[in-house]
Amino acid sequence: MKAAVIDRFGGPEDLAIRDVPVPAIDDDEVLVRVKYAGIGSWDIFEREGGYAEMLGLTPSFPYILGSEGSGVVRAKGKKVTGLEVGDEVYATGFLNPKGGFYAEFAAVRAAFVVRKPEALSLPEAGAVSGIGLTALRGLEDVLRLGKNEAVAILGASGGIGHIAVQLARQMGARVFAIASGEDGASAARALGADAVVDGRRDDVRAAAEAFAPGGFDAALLTAGGELAEAVIRCVRPGGRAAYPHGIHPIPGDRPDIELAGYHGEPDPDIIGRLHERIRSGGIKVLIDRVFDLEEARQAHIALRQHYVGKLCFKI
Repeated sequence: MKAAVIDRFGGPEDLAIRDVPVPAIDDDEVLVRVKYAGIGSWDIFEREGGYAEMLGLTPSFPYILGSEGSGVVRAKGKKVTGLEVGDEVYATGFLNPKGGFYAEFAAVRAAFVVRKPEALSLPEAGAVSGIGLTALRGLEDVLRLGKNEAVAILGASGGIGHIAVQLARQMGARVFAIASGEDGASAARALGADAVVDGRRDDVRAAAEAFAPGGFDAALLTAGGELAEAVIRCVRPGGRAAYPHGIHPIPGDRPDIELAGYHGEPDPDIIGRLHERIRSGGIKVLIDRVFDLEEARQAHIALRQHYVGKLCFKI
């Protein structure tokens, strides 16, 4: 099969297209013919060897990146139930030792594979898992967001953020979105945010005080830096703020609020919860640009540039 691989940890220039063996499946796995693969900002950290160092892993090369994708089931293990050959599915497989989704085929544990709902196209399904799970984990499990609460979402036009805006609205919260650029602000507004500011040029503090005079009940920070610190200062005493691990710099502490970092790793429970929210409709995945797999180097360079929503590969 064709795959984008690295032979060592490093920069975008180390990505290469190569023919490698199709992975074998175990009894609890399915083989997915990948049609679309999400390109996540965390793929940079993985490509550079950050996860391997942080988790003490000794990966084998050639190494295939990609933690999410969509496609068609081509084969299944003898213990797999609920999925059939020919099903259109989407899946997640973070740090999969058998290789990621930057390839024509991926062997994935069936517990992490779900039939694609009609509400999503194949490209959307291929790009939603990582950002959707991270957004839902932060809002529902860490922040425990409630109906009518005022929540600030920093990075509302990014991958995690634009899904978080929609999930928070589903939960009945009042959403204050801090986006990036005019295109990002327009996207957040179209996705249903109650108030939107452009973090590049607007007075975020003044707009926040007008939206929630007593302070935000909660804040989800998908980026670090000065804006994150400003948002934290706008959270009411006793309020909550959360950020996915991997943002930089890590937000500073504030003793009179709950401030928690969290991991967005998948498990069958949260995969099921996200699937139900997607299946009900109303969740739109914004895809800024679709790359061919042969453009893997350019795609990773684009991860450092401005875009709205998500990037993905067509394979």
